[in-house]
Amino acid sequence: MQVIYEDNHIIVVSKESGEIVQGDKTGDTPLSETVKAYIKEKYAKPGAVFLGVVHRLDRPVSGLVVFARTSKALSRLNTMFANGEVHKTYWAIVEAYPQTHPQGRGVQVDSQQQGVSLTHWLTRNEKQNKSYAYDHEVPGSKKAMLRYQVIGQSERYTLLEVQLMTGRHHQIRCQLSAIGCPIKGDLKYGAKRSNPDGSISLLARRIEFVHPVSKQSIVLEAPLPEETLWQAFGSKM
Repeated sequence: MQVIYEDNHIIVVSKESGEIVQGDKTGDTPLSETVKAYIKEKYAKPGAVFLGVVHRLDRPVSGLVVFARTSKALSRLNTMFANGEVHKTYWAIVEAYPQTHPQGRGVQVDSQQQGVSLTHWLTRNEKQNKSYAYDHEVPGSKKAMLRYQVIGQSERYTLLEVQLMTGRHHQIRCQLSAIGCPIKGDLKYGAKRSNPDGSISLLARRIEFVHPVSKQSIVLEAPLPEETLWQAFGSKM
């Protein structure tokens, strides 16, 4: 865990792949407890430490996670996330170059943003912990939208910058897989092989929002993972 920003009301940390944000049935120590222990030790706080979980990242994903340190910040951040007032940018290393075009169903090129917008309808299978994408509405589905652009390329992989317009279960993983670009290491969504450390090559790279209490503009960026391919892409940026 690396602390990226902290004040009296919020703390933002860079999560490593493999960490869980909140406790689950595995019984593994969640990131939330690690952050509580950090706050308790740093500020010599007696008793229990308050920490509100505002959002989550999938276990194999790395990058920025925001926690609330006060109930006031938690309430306001929950509202901000629900209203789309928190802007998250992801970087994804995918196994193919996107072969999308304006005529593709669910695909639209946005010339002003110089990116590509994807729209699918996702259904979620709870038992499999997996989402499925359709190019039309089906019973039980939820509309999912994102925008991406290519920002890097190597001989075998492509680096995409992704902006989420909705927040659905496994949305980026599922939608990129649906256009033939599974994220490197993501076996669940069609990657050819796993990453050695069990991660998938998806990073919550940047987050932008207005501070829930001070109202200052906050723009934060996560460091790139130490893995060789991430560093190679980073050196070209």
